[in-house]
Amino acid sequence: MKLGIVGTGMIAQMVGPNLASWGVEATAVAGTPNTVEQINDLADRLGAAGRYTDYHDLIADPGVDTVYVAVPNFLHYAVSEAALLAGKDVVCEKPLASNYEEAARLAEVARREGRFLWEAVVTTRQPNFRLVRDELLPRIGTVKQAFVNYSQYSSRYDAFCAGEVLPAFDPAKAGGAIMDLGFYTLTYTIGLFGEPMAAKYLANIERGIDTSGVAILEYDGFRAVNLCSKDCGAPCVCQVQGSDGYIVSNSQPNLCGPVTLHLNDGTEEVYDRSLPVMWEGEFREFVRQQGAGDLDECYRQLDESLLVSRIQNTIRREAGVIFPADQQ
Repeated sequence: MKLGIVGTGMIAQMVGPNLASWGVEATAVAGTPNTVEQINDLADRLGAAGRYTDYHDLIADPGVDTVYVAVPNFLHYAVSEAALLAGKDVVCEKPLASNYEEAARLAEVARREGRFLWEAVVTTRQPNFRLVRDELLPRIGTVKQAFVNYSQYSSRYDAFCAGEVLPAFDPAKAGGAIMDLGFYTLTYTIGLFGEPMAAKYLANIERGIDTSGVAILEYDGFRAVNLCSKDCGAPCVCQVQGSDGYIVSNSQPNLCGPVTLHLNDGTEEVYDRSLPVMWEGEFREFVRQQGAGDLDECYRQLDESLLVSRIQNTIRREAGVIFPADQQ
């Protein structure tokens, strides 16, 4: 995989230095005319020859076969579509797009062009998540309740309260709690239990954006409660309760840290299959799929992303959080 990175922000800075150890060669970096210093700094660290201030130039680079879209949410659709139409594979940071309609159009383009399109979802590709889903969940009997909390006080919330609107809290840029931390709670829950029968989002809304909220997903015989907060903090937890016991992980749902299984007979088992770096699982999966030409698995995972997007964006809009993309 010869990767061109569009974006020089925090996620690119954190993921980039690890790429080579996962079988990915970073060949180019693109930013904007205002981020030339960051472009050169990141490219120097990665040994990337291509350096661009326009993502179209990176997409046209023959040394790039895959484009990593690591820009703010509202730009995901435009960059990803341009790359797919240019014959490139795409790794797009979450969420795939500003809303479900854009995400579905990207999936349609990828299938039509025969290209790989991966949403960079860490949760469902974490070994501990797969352990819970495939091995531990059947051991706790009939599921009765589930609770997933990702609450983290945002360093940008103080600025928001002072009147400054940064992308994380900007409706025009597809910000807000359910599109950020809530994405991980929904991905965890839907990844375990599939499509809910019904869902709703009780949001705390300030100046048109949800700063926190509670999503309730209704399944046959139980409810799953998802908390996501950017205006307050609390210990994160992923917990599933069943008739024969429960499973708990005291970590963020994207990290999927150590897992404890408690059974009603007193059995307690602790597991930890964590990878050294949280993004390793997803990128190794992308490299494997691309090398094997496994579009079937890519598109199966893409369908999972579309399901999360549809639920996420439906409950967001029903809660009254509307983006410009929703009105196009």
